[in-house]
Parts: sequence; C-alpha cells; structure tokens
Amino acid sequence: MAQQNAEGSRDLATLVDASAELQHLVQTIWRLRQPDGCPWDREQTHRSIGKNMIEEAYEALDCIEADDATHLREELGDVLMQVVLHAQIAADAGEFSLADVARDIDAKLIRRHPHVFGDVDADNSDEVLKIWDEVKLAEKAAKDQAVAAGEAAPEGLLDGVPTHLPALMQAQKVSRKAAAVGFEWETVQDVWDEVAEERAEFEAEAPGTPEREMEFGDLLFALVNVARKEGIDAESALRASTAKFRRRWTAMEQMAADAHVDLAELSTHGLNDLWDAAKAGE
Repeated sequence: MAQQNAEGSRDLATLVDASAELQHLVQTIWRLRQPDGCPWDREQTHRSIGKNMIEEAYEALDCIEADDATHLREELGDVLMQVVLHAQIAADAGEFSLADVARDIDAKLIRRHPHVFGDVDADNSDEVLKIWDEVKLAEKAAKDQAVAAGEAAPEGLLDGVPTHLPALMQAQKVSRKAAAVGFEWETVQDVWDEVAEERAEFEAEAPGTPEREMEFGDLLFALVNVARKEGIDAESALRASTAKFRRRWTAMEQMAADAHVDLAELSTHGLNDLWDAAKAGE
C-alpha cells in the first residue's frame, strides 16, 4: 500500500508539473500574438500554417520509427506548439479556446472508452476497436437526429475522413467506415478475388491512359482492404518497406564506393548483385 501511495504521489506531481509547463507555453504563444509581440506570429491564420501541422507530425513519426527518444521530445514539442498556436488564433477570432479543445477531446475519450469509464467489457484490442466503431456509429446516429430536428447540417458517413490524409491512410479509414455499416467482404479470400479482378481490369486498359491509372488506383484500394482484413496498417507497412529499401540502397552505395564503382555505370546484373549483398548483410 505504501508503494502504491508513493507511486500515486509521483504521478500527481508529474501531472501538476505538466499542467504548469503547458500553461507557460500557452502564455508564451499568447504573448507572441499580442500587438507588441512577433509580427510573423500575429499575421498567421489557420490556412497559412495548416501544412506545418502535417510536416511537424511526420517529423515526429520519423523519430518514433527511428526509436529516437531525444529528438522525439523536440518534435512532439513542435506538434504541441502547432496545436496551441491554432487554438490561440481561434481564440483571437472568438471561435474557440484551448480549453474548449481540451474539454471536447476529454469528453470524446471518455465516451469512446466505455470499457474503462462505463460498464462495457473489453478483453483485447480487437474488442476495443469494435466498441470504438459502435460508439462512432452511435455518435453519427445522434448527429442524424439533430439534422432531422433542424439543429445541424447533414453529414455523410465518410465526411469525417479528411481528404488531405495520405492516400493509403485515407483509403483505410474510408474502407473501415464502410465495413462498419456492413459494406464488407466475408473473407480475406474474397478480397483477394477482388484484387485479381481489379488487376485484370487494369491490364485491359491501354498503357498511358487515364483509365489505366484509375484502374491502378482501384487495385491499390483493393489491397488496402486486404490489409484491413488481415489487421495490417497499410500506411505503416508501406513506410516500413520503403525504409527497408532505403537502408539497402544506402548499403549498396557504400559497397560501390568501397569498390570505387559508380552505381550509375553498373549493369542491371551488377546492381542486382549489390542488392543481394545488401539484403544478405541485414
């Protein structure tokens, strides 16, 4: 019991410290936006810095995938700064405040975790994801009721999926939402059959045509559904494969440099030999 009390005290102290530091950050951003603050910060709008949010998030993701905790701390700070700055821009415009943002996400987390804050049971991650889908469908039903009562504008099932997401990530979210309401294949093999059908349609179109490009997109979308059915995150899987390719290519460049050979002058056979050597070296 004493150990539990000590751990609880440390946790509380950490929360208090985080709250104080976050308040300092909020005050700093507020100061930068004041009339006698920073001219650049005062001029920014949601749109002018919108892409920064994506860039900072991906820089943080690079650190996560590299297990680089030192730089992750810095990059998470950059992401947090974007959140606080957007909230301050909104507050200055009388739209909402950082407190509103925190309150809304806190309420959503509690609502979407009835297995923690309610009387629903979940023994594994798959059951949790099912609960999330059910809660989100209930949230949509509530919005539909508000629309019917004239209290809100109508919203489609897929409207909540941002169109600026990376293509694979967007495809996954769209696919998952459609599957949650029953628009789904029964088995993984059924999806593989769809992949084969989409490939045939792709090959039936003339090379270099918009139709062939569209069919290739359909083929990719079908593969995303295979990943979803297999419990694989397609975005993460492709990033991992790309990272693996980059590692092997870097190894090839090093081997070529050690042998005083220019990669651009090697034959396909020579490049393949280096590739096999880089692969074996892993």
